[in-house]
This record gives sequence, structure tokens and C-alpha cells, in this order.
Amino acid sequence: METFADRFADLPVKIAELSRFRSAKEVAAAVEGLKGGKIDIVIGTHKLIQPDIKFRNLGLVIIDEEHRFGVRQKEQLKALRASVDVLTLTATPIPRTLAMSLEGIRDFSVIATAPQKRLAIKTFVQPWSEGLIREAALRELKRGGQIYFLHNEVETIQAMAEKLAELLPEARIQVAHGQMHERELEHVMRDFTHQRFNLLLCTTIIETGINVPSANTIIINRADKFGLAQLHQLRGRVGRSHHQAYAYLLTPPGEQKITANAGKRLEAIQMMEDLGSGFYLAMHDLEIRGAGEVLGESQSGEMQEVGFNLFNDMLAAAVGSLKDGREPDLEAPLAVTAEINLHVPALLPEDYCGDVHERLVLYKRLANCADADELTRLEEELIDRFGLPPEPARALIEAHRLRLATEALGIIKLDAADKAVSIQFKANPPIDPARLIWLIQNKREYRLAGQDRLRIERPSDGLEARLALIRASLAEITDNRTRTAGKSG
Repeated sequence: METFADRFADLPVKIAELSRFRSAKEVAAAVEGLKGGKIDIVIGTHKLIQPDIKFRNLGLVIIDEEHRFGVRQKEQLKALRASVDVLTLTATPIPRTLAMSLEGIRDFSVIATAPQKRLAIKTFVQPWSEGLIREAALRELKRGGQIYFLHNEVETIQAMAEKLAELLPEARIQVAHGQMHERELEHVMRDFTHQRFNLLLCTTIIETGINVPSANTIIINRADKFGLAQLHQLRGRVGRSHHQAYAYLLTPPGEQKITANAGKRLEAIQMMEDLGSGFYLAMHDLEIRGAGEVLGESQSGEMQEVGFNLFNDMLAAAVGSLKDGREPDLEAPLAVTAEINLHVPALLPEDYCGDVHERLVLYKRLANCADADELTRLEEELIDRFGLPPEPARALIEAHRLRLATEALGIIKLDAADKAVSIQFKANPPIDPARLIWLIQNKREYRLAGQDRLRIERPSDGLEARLALIRASLAEITDNRTRTAGKSG
């Protein structure tokens, strides 16, 4: 059976392998070679992070199947040298890693192109049924293929072997699990690879590193107990050739209930059976389990405390501040969003957009517009779909336009009534205080209405007049030319 080291055998470098399948003498020689710098590449299991493993000049760490490592273990690998490059490979990123990648903390790339002639694995979620198991197994055996039957309980795996032997007398069955002696386990896996038997009853030991093209049916008992990434990895053990593969995910029989999250995982894995769907499954996993802690050890959870969108907004704001060389404002972690009140109806009328769900979607899209160009494109879409907006819809659009315009000025509230405009600023707004003083001293309609409030007493009747007054007032607040002329005069 081909090993990782065999795949690199043609490279002009010295390669060693550390695993329980190597003798104590081979392991000791590899450890000494690493210390002395005589070995260029070492391929190993978690043994690589043991205290007795020393590297002379570590430059690159490649972590395959990241979800099998905890945060502490990955940090140990990165701490082996002050500056080490880390490349993580996984079919389904854990929520914490995916969230960090989406927010720009880590770089990532997606390989979504399947190997040539590879077919999508047909996936079925069904309650335990001996008839279904026999039918699925016989279909595979009749076409000369092999079967994985996954039963992840070592204590009862022999009893399951006896049950399968009664149910499938046509099959040649062997058992493999992690508590077997390494030589015995290696012998079983070699025999399965060479097709000396056709049904492997196993635990999750087959989750990674197994490539048997003739095995194209997998039956997973109690699939509700597995995580989404784990189910995707296990399903990926079949369908590794041009033959159609099948995955049967069995849940408890009868009226036994599974948890709500387990139901979501099984629904997602059944829907996402197309090739290259691992990234989208990871997104489902992120929403189901939460993103974990960026600086902590938890690899999932916490997100539901604030909600998926708000969590992403908060994290994006913090990352943006750090990239700009600024400390994130922990007292106000999100960018200031002004409360705009024009004292006129601001909504999408029912006779303009009749579908209530569509109106809710449009409200959300308006609120998510990040700049004026995006808002203009959405306004053009509304006109194209529903016609020219009536005054309430126009007031809604202009309120969002003012929200974007006031964000850079540190305005947290803008109230425009028929007789005056009131503006409230956040602490230390990014505007020239001398400009405000000049306006208050030289224009009678400007006056302070509190420590952080400016009042502009100009009457305005109707939406258009009110918008014109607000734009003119904001232009006066940000214009430095009048203050300069006043000083020289």
C-alpha cells in the first residue's frame, strides 16, 4: 500500500516518516536526522509535536486534514520556529479557520475542479434497515466492487461483524479499528487494497489517507453522531474512480429521535453531493456550529450569541482597523451608523412592491449597501423592476444615502424636522472644530444644543426641500474655504 513517503520518493531529498508503523530503530534514526539537519522532509502523525522532536531549521509546516488537529497542536507546530510558513490542507475547513479566511486574517484558495471522469457520490439518509443494507451491499458485490461498513464502536464491532455475516453470507468480511496491533491492521488494509475480501467493517480509522478505487459503496451506521466535515471525509473514501459511488447514512431505527443540529448536518450532506462541494459544506458547518474564537482555543461556537452577520461585521471592522495601523475601538467595535429621521414616511409601499418577503429582502439589501455606488445600483434595479419610486420609497433611499454620507463625519443621529435640523456627533468626530466655531459665530441659524449636538434653525417644507437643506448644511460643515476667508477678513 502506497505511503506518503513513497509519493515523494523521486525527489532529490532525504525523506523520513514518523508513525506507529515504523520500528523504534527507524524512529530513533529519523529523530537524530532531524536534529542534525540530515533529513529534508519528515512526514508524520501527531508524533511530530512531541517534546523530543527537534528541528535544526524548520521552514515550512504542511498540515493535512486540519480538522484532526486542535488549536494547541497547530500552535505548537507554528511555535517550533519564530518565522515558519504554514500551509493547511483540508476538504472541509473547520469553522474557526474558515471564518478567519473569510475575514482576511488568513489567505485561502479553493480547488473545486474534480479529477477527470470522477462522478458525484449519490448520498442517501435513511433509518437503519437490514433490507436496505442487503440491497446496497449486493448491488456493489454483483458489479465486483468493495464496501466500507462504518461502525464506530470498538466494543460492539465484533457483534456487528456477526450480524453482517448472517445478513450477507455472500460477502467476505474483515474488521479494522485503531486498537488493533499495527502489523495486524496493516495486513488487513493491504488485503483490502488487493481485493482479497470485499467488505471492510471499520471505525473512522479510514477517514483519511485511504485510496481504494474498487471500493464504491460506504454504509455509515449512526451517521447522526458524526460532524459535517467528518461525514464529508468519510463519504470521500468512495467514488475515487470512474464508477458511480453510493453513500448510505443510517440513522437510528423506529421512533428514536436525533438532535436538531444532527438533522441539519445530515440534510446539508445529502443536499451537497456535487463534486467540489466541500467549501459549501464548511459554510453550512460554520452557520450551524459558530465560528469559534480567533485568539482562543475554541474552534467552534459563540457566534449565535450575536448572530452570524453581526459577528462577521464586528470581526471585519477589527481586522480593517489593524490593517490600517489603528487599534480597534473596543468600546464601539462597529463603524458609526447614523440614525436618520426625515419626519416623512420612508418605506417601500405595498402598491409599489406587493410581495412582503421581497420587501424584507430589499430592506436588508438597502441596509447592507456599503457605499454610494452600490446604493445607486440598487436604486436603478428598483426602477427597472418596479418603476419610478414614490415619495416614501425615495425617502427611504435618500435616508440610506445620508447614512453613508454622514458615516465619515462621525454623525450618529440626524433629525430633520420642518423648522430645524439637529445633528449629534460621536466623541472626537473627524471634523474641524474650528469650522463649527466659525459657523456658530458667523451664521445666526447655527447654534450648539448640547455638548455633542449642533442645531441648524432653517425651515424646510417637504422631502426635496429637507434633503437640499441637509446637503447644504453638511457641505458648510465640511467646507474650509469660508473659515479661511473669515480669518483673512
